[in-house]
Amino acid sequence: MKLSTLQKHILRESYGQAGKILRSRFDKFYSTQKTAPAKDEQIKIISRSIDRLINKGLLVGYGEKTRYKWFIREIKLTSAGRRSAKKLQGEQTKFIFKK
Repeated sequence: MKLSTLQKHILRESYGQAGKILRSRFDKFYSTQKTAPAKDEQIKIISRSIDRLINKGLLVGYGEKTRYKWFIREIKLTSAGRRSAKKLQGEQTKFIFKK
């Protein structure tokens, strides 16, 4: 299963914690990036990544549902999410060398 760097970050951060995790914890991801989108775009991107991880069955989201949309406040890893996060812990990052 292919995951983006943000999704990998979410899984790694969630792996060390027991129970539910506040989604505001993942806002720090863009502070380490060289080029970061605007703050409102960051929130949309993080929300989309969390939604996609939920659809893949790696996370469970807790929050409020309005008539049109879910507002996810907290997340929790599923057993499949724990397995993939554990696999990510042992993965070595790949460097792209240009000649």
